[in-house]
Amino acid sequence: MGILVQKFGGTSVGSLDRILYVAEKVRNTYETQKKLIVVLSAMSGETDRLLEMAQKILPHPEGRELDVLLSTGEQVTVALLAMALKNFGIQAKSYTGSQIKILTNKAYNKARILNIDTDAITQDLNAGTVVVVAGFQGVDEEGNITTLGRGGSDTSAVALAAAFKASECQIYTDVDGVYTADPRVVPAARRMERVTFEEMLELASLGAKVLQIRAVEFAGKYNVPLRVLSTFEDGPGTLITYEDKTMEQPILAGVAYNRKEAKLTLLGVPDVPGIASAILTPIGEAHIEVDMIVQNTAANGLTDFSFTVGRSDFQAAHDILKNVAEKIKAQGLNGDTKIAKVSIVGVGMRSHAGIASKMFQTLGHEGVNIQMITTSEIKVSVVVDEKYLELAVRALHAAFGLDKEPEEEN
Repeated sequence: MGILVQKFGGTSVGSLDRILYVAEKVRNTYETQKKLIVVLSAMSGETDRLLEMAQKILPHPEGRELDVLLSTGEQVTVALLAMALKNFGIQAKSYTGSQIKILTNKAYNKARILNIDTDAITQDLNAGTVVVVAGFQGVDEEGNITTLGRGGSDTSAVALAAAFKASECQIYTDVDGVYTADPRVVPAARRMERVTFEEMLELASLGAKVLQIRAVEFAGKYNVPLRVLSTFEDGPGTLITYEDKTMEQPILAGVAYNRKEAKLTLLGVPDVPGIASAILTPIGEAHIEVDMIVQNTAANGLTDFSFTVGRSDFQAAHDILKNVAEKIKAQGLNGDTKIAKVSIVGVGMRSHAGIASKMFQTLGHEGVNIQMITTSEIKVSVVVDEKYLELAVRALHAAFGLDKEPEEEN
């Protein structure tokens, strides 16, 4: 019998009653699946509460100490679940990331997993012990506690599933699967039975909040079958796996959005070799992720250079660009924090022409102006004014027939 990894999110363990409910679910699974690893998030709202306390002490807490603080949320839930399982007569043992030695790099608050020591967990699994692991955290080579960023417990679970070659990694949350769009914005959105790693990677990176992007990357790289399920409702959920070449794929899997975007534009930049590197290298060195990039056609030896970052990184990026603008003799710097990104995603786009033009036509018909565009084989993303976000998502979902079941599509 293979190893199964189950991960429960913050809402699933948001109170003592819910932790006891999760313990019952784990007990039921354990009856048929003796080798079981359970990964937990902190209680819903706990990480925000800890961060708020830190910021009351120091507006911009230093990374190392912040990670020491934030990692405590998961330590509480794993200990409580292990206690609950023992109360049911099940042998269980809780671990923090540093106790297992989930080795990460030194990027505090955004650490990446490098290796997992499997010895202790293997011994526990062979002894019939349910292993309960704190998600979201690890330890660097010097023994410093690190955290993996928002949603990092998903990455912890998938990384453990990959390390132990688990039969499946089940992500339990407050939704019953992956939808064609956010149901809060599009009431007609449908739950998908399955979606490819490629599509899920794009959807996660483009704003779908069901899974952390690094979790999907891990799952795709190590071929870990990934299933999104509801903690509170029985059902098959959504299976994330490789593309089935024998089946016809729908043109689109879904519409994603991200309203937490900001745009920065350097005006009048000298159009010379190496200028993009001169602009973006300092941004990268500050561990700020750049998303969409647009460089306008040069005129009189000058060009405008625009890119988007997460809204939380806007001020830091803006401060860096002030210095860059002086060094490269740019004529100005503009910023906009009232933008949003809307994207359509689907592996079926590879074999269907005219998808982008239909997207642009749909948005134009609704009076939504497009500020930036980026494409890949299976996605088209646009930046729009934030006030048009929900209108754009609903219009695109309807235009591409995503409210219909696949067999009903023409």
